[in-house]
Amino acid sequence: MSYKELWSKCLDIIKDNISETTFNTWFVPIVPLKYENKEFTIQVPSQFFYEIIEDQFIGLLRMTLYRVFGEGTKLMYSVMIDTTSNTDVVYPGKEVPATNKVAKQEEIATPFQRKVIQDIDPNLNLNYTFDNFIEGTTNKLARTAGLSIGENPGKTIFNPLFLHGDSGVGKTHLAHAIGNLAKTKHPEKKILYVSANLFQQQYTTASCNNDRNNFLNFYQQIDVLIIDDIHEFASKTGTQDAVFHIFNYLHQAGKQLVLTSDRSPVLLQGFENRLLSRFRWGLAAEIEKPSYELRKSILATKIINDGLQIPENVVDYIAENVKENRDLEGVLISILAHSTLTSKEIDMDLAENVVAKIVNITPKTISIESIRDLVCEYFNLSVDTVMSKQRKHELVQARQIAMYLSKQHTKQSLSNIGLNIGKRDHATVLHACKVVADQMEIDKSFRLTVKEIEDRLKK
Repeated sequence: MSYKELWSKCLDIIKDNISETTFNTWFVPIVPLKYENKEFTIQVPSQFFYEIIEDQFIGLLRMTLYRVFGEGTKLMYSVMIDTTSNTDVVYPGKEVPATNKVAKQEEIATPFQRKVIQDIDPNLNLNYTFDNFIEGTTNKLARTAGLSIGENPGKTIFNPLFLHGDSGVGKTHLAHAIGNLAKTKHPEKKILYVSANLFQQQYTTASCNNDRNNFLNFYQQIDVLIIDDIHEFASKTGTQDAVFHIFNYLHQAGKQLVLTSDRSPVLLQGFENRLLSRFRWGLAAEIEKPSYELRKSILATKIINDGLQIPENVVDYIAENVKENRDLEGVLISILAHSTLTSKEIDMDLAENVVAKIVNITPKTISIESIRDLVCEYFNLSVDTVMSKQRKHELVQARQIAMYLSKQHTKQSLSNIGLNIGKRDHATVLHACKVVADQMEIDKSFRLTVKEIEDRLKK
């Protein structure tokens, strides 16, 4: 290789260890002049420039030269004094000990010397596992991918796994579950969960103490790195630069990265494009707000695990009004505490009182028209057909169910219900309600159908 090609290799290494702005300011202007008798001469634009390089970057520069050009390479500066007359003066660079000597002098002197860390505390919440992360349609993709990663971290196509969704949908729970499973299956691996806030504090401290290399060294030895709430790094260029280098190193080494955010990579603002592109390398999986059915399943699991006795209508009420995962457990704990401290049974009055203090409840308006339209949608019938005078069995049944549910869930009179569902009179509505109620008593399949439509009304 020519000395220019060797210098180009040096720049690639240097660029990977400092910020892009720093690199463009202090290294792009350098011009390689010659390499003779193990002396490498570079041209810098000014005396000030030379002093900055020697003061702040000589360690990195010298060790890079040793790595690319070979041990014992001498660095010489050609400092421009007068650009018009092309006058320069040559200065020798500071003498920096060889790599093996530096290792004795300081624990981590350069990016190429790596202090091996021993086993670390993974900082995982052991209560967050896959066993109590209930699967539903709103989280199935994320949960399935997370399970694969926990079994074989770094060996799947889901690297990185970028979990995103609104606050309270279970991103943190799933992230911990992945870490806990990976630790169980692979106890020899170094696994670490860290919040974006803590990572930012650590980076700031390292930068202030001129200890950035130790910081990078630590994180580059993690086998499964989980960073929660990565959106908090927006506009923090220094931290993003550190994440970029850690990400590159771990990904190239086949290590696993799991990131969580309140929005997808395409919607993140204040991030460098080079980092955003890496977030999209693996799988970006959204966790949506849990459906009504999933919320009921989560509650049922918690109730069984905690050995609680809660009436079904109370469970339905909580599932209907508490929309976030993290609030479900809080509501159950509060209900149990109120019941124990006041010696009251758990009933609807207690549930309504507790829920109202935890979440803002906006009463859902259920109208005759919305019930009628939902019933038509469920049976795949047009509203006009159901409203007609036709007496086909499926049309009569749909009308009767719509009348029954309207009586149950609205305060409208029988006459108004009949008027809005086929222009029938109140006697027809009364008869329809009795027919539906009687059939629900003896026909399990019919009862489940009515119950499913009723559940959809509550969503």
